[in-house]
Amino acid sequence: MIQYSPITEEIRSRIVHELGGDCIVDDADAKKVYDRDASELRFSPELVVRVQDSDQVSRLLKLANQYRFPVIPRGGGSGLAGGCLPVLGGVVLSLERMNRILSVDTANLVAEVQAGAITQTLRDAIQKKSLFFPPDPAGMDQSTIGGNAATNAGGPSCVKYGTTKDYVLGLEAVLPNGRPIRTGTRTRKGVVGYDLTHLLIGSEGTLGVITGLTLKLIPLPRAVAGTSALFTSLPSAMQAVTEVLSKGHLPSAIEFLDAKCLALVGDLLPFDVPGQTSALLIIEVDGAPQQVDNEINVIQQICHEIGAAHLLPASDPEQRRQIWEVRRQVSLRIHDNSALYISEDVAVPIAHISALVADLPKFEKQYGFKIYAFGHAGDGNIHLNITSQTRNHLDRVEKGVAAILSRVIQLDGTISGEHGIGEAKKKYLPMELSAESIRLQKEIKKVFDPNMILNPGKIFP
Repeated sequence: MIQYSPITEEIRSRIVHELGGDCIVDDADAKKVYDRDASELRFSPELVVRVQDSDQVSRLLKLANQYRFPVIPRGGGSGLAGGCLPVLGGVVLSLERMNRILSVDTANLVAEVQAGAITQTLRDAIQKKSLFFPPDPAGMDQSTIGGNAATNAGGPSCVKYGTTKDYVLGLEAVLPNGRPIRTGTRTRKGVVGYDLTHLLIGSEGTLGVITGLTLKLIPLPRAVAGTSALFTSLPSAMQAVTEVLSKGHLPSAIEFLDAKCLALVGDLLPFDVPGQTSALLIIEVDGAPQQVDNEINVIQQICHEIGAAHLLPASDPEQRRQIWEVRRQVSLRIHDNSALYISEDVAVPIAHISALVADLPKFEKQYGFKIYAFGHAGDGNIHLNITSQTRNHLDRVEKGVAAILSRVIQLDGTISGEHGIGEAKKKYLPMELSAESIRLQKEIKKVFDPNMILNPGKIFP
């Protein structure tokens, strides 16, 4: 085990000297904001540094190598895997002040942004220029674009548009040794050397600190229309998804809520939810106005033929907002109604969603918890919210989580579709990756960070 230095008064004084005192947060109350993310994990930082430029990042990392203390990069703190938490102490490096949108090039469809820019702010600014940045993680009003890149965040639009990595052309980053690096290009194509851009994307702040991004933009869709369809069973809802996709339609979002979720948000729906097995689909399409109108009508007809009990069109922004408010309220209400809340974001092939969800009652009965299932039906990414009304049986719950993840692997799935591994899931990594794969990835980490000072203790068990 590497022995890390605590943040001594000498180290603190050196940081103040090199970076300036106005970036230091060491007041106990002020630091509480930085001991958590959206998971239930809590780790208190010894010191918080809020930088304003990449030069400060570089100087901090050089000090970390000199004194051997951990540095933990942090964006908006909206992650669900503990990836930005100081599990081994040290300095939390917040990029929240590096939040500028530097340029939006409408001729070349490229944006240059600092890593701390809030995703929603970025999308809104780009939309005013009739351009579109598709990735839409659920917490994009809090998450930063640098954090999205560090975790390769997704969202409902992934089914059509892909994840964050598909829109990052290049990065500015500071390596663990304090040296700055520029990766990628401003062009749509580029194959010069190894693809360091996509190696850093999804590395969860373990290989470098992302400080700036060059983003690919696309034209803003001229129209969007949606619908929600209530089915009496989840298999029927998944059959509708398969039918929609197999007939050549590619919606910009296909979300589902299971019966337990609907029981929590039924008061927000304009119709009664029958039985104990119902499932709701939320489907959106975008494109040219006439095309969108025709396509959503065809999709509604498909849902009707499969057996949808209710259809609720959403052709204007307010109707769409109301539908997505139902989806947003699910997570909030699950959290508010549970003493123990564990969020898993597994992904399986679309055809296996029904099989996985059908197995959930068995796990609930065996391990004594309750599971709410919802998520991205279009790409098989299912959010399993595992809950209990008591925290007294955490060991049993964690055994149940491991059993569910094992079943996901059996169904050719993955233990994380978009949240990442971080601290919360690192013990499950060997379930999916071979020993040789883990060894190779650890060696890559050592090449980038021989002193193991950057976000140590994450990803690998």
